Amino acid sequence: MFKSHLQDFCNRAVGSAVEPHIDVIKNITNRVIDNINQGDLHRWMAAYGSLPDLTAGKIDYDKPAVKVQFDPELSESVNLELKDTLLQLHPWRKGPFQIGDTFVDAEWRSNLKWERLLKALPELTGRTVLDIGCGNGYYLMKMAKYNPRLLLGIEPGLLQNIQFWSIEKFAKTGGFVLPLKIQEMPLDMKCFDVVFSMGVLYHRKSPIEHIEHLKSLLSPQGTLVLETLIVDGDEQTCLVPPGRYAQMRNVWFLPSVSMLSGWLEKVGFKNVEIADVSITTTEEQRSTDWMRFHSLPQFLTADQQQTVEGHPPPKRVIISCS
Repeated sequence: MFKSHLQDFCNRAVGSAVEPHIDVIKNITNRVIDNINQGDLHRWMAAYGSLPDLTAGKIDYDKPAVKVQFDPELSESVNLELKDTLLQLHPWRKGPFQIGDTFVDAEWRSNLKWERLLKALPELTGRTVLDIGCGNGYYLMKMAKYNPRLLLGIEPGLLQNIQFWSIEKFAKTGGFVLPLKIQEMPLDMKCFDVVFSMGVLYHRKSPIEHIEHLKSLLSPQGTLVLETLIVDGDEQTCLVPPGRYAQMRNVWFLPSVSMLSGWLEKVGFKNVEIADVSITTTEEQRSTDWMRFHSLPQFLTADQQQTVEGHPPPKRVIISCS
């Protein structure tokens, strides 16, 4: 299935600015696919394969959930089959989704970030768009409303790839997800009109190298939308957690907004605009029946004024630059 989805992407990329890079992307992705070693993959693929065979529904882009409606409505037995099958793809981190009567109440109420993201959303119609670390494609599906020429997400998590296929089977937004990490993407492609990097920067050991890589993927007039964790402070302030941060192991750098803006300008971005700064609350990220592990309420102190490690609570910025 991974290779089938890859070929569908390659076919769609023909005639776009990504076409000169199709063979390179295809070769890189095939190498990744050929080396997949994930013990749960068979179970996830079996769940995907057992989804009801339905005619694609109509997607409602304007609801908080990515909502797919069917005409005629699904029977109670089909709705139950659909819910039981999607639950086999637990945990659902991003969402919500609603497929027929099944409401996938994911850990993150991603619609809240989407509402903030709209403040920085560049023109997407007819453009080539890349979403790095796209998870299960919730934001990709929201972006599809604007009819981009090519809509690609990269996400190394295999479960998240299969979750995307499972929703896309019924939504048919026209987006694609490939099982790639950002560091596997070719340098100097210079072909994407818009690149999103959301929730990735703080996981990179070299944040400036990550920003340089993002810039090399953009077309000359392209726009970067960057979302990441930050801390309060001036242009000299950056938190480098000695251990975990909010129970996350691989958090390296949390700069202030001023320091992050300086990094972007130093790499060559201009028109650096701060679209939003918000504290992440337990209303936005929490455990649900669709993500039954610990979540943000367990990662903060009782008064929610610090992480359990004693760091400032999670605060995020959305920046647009070109």
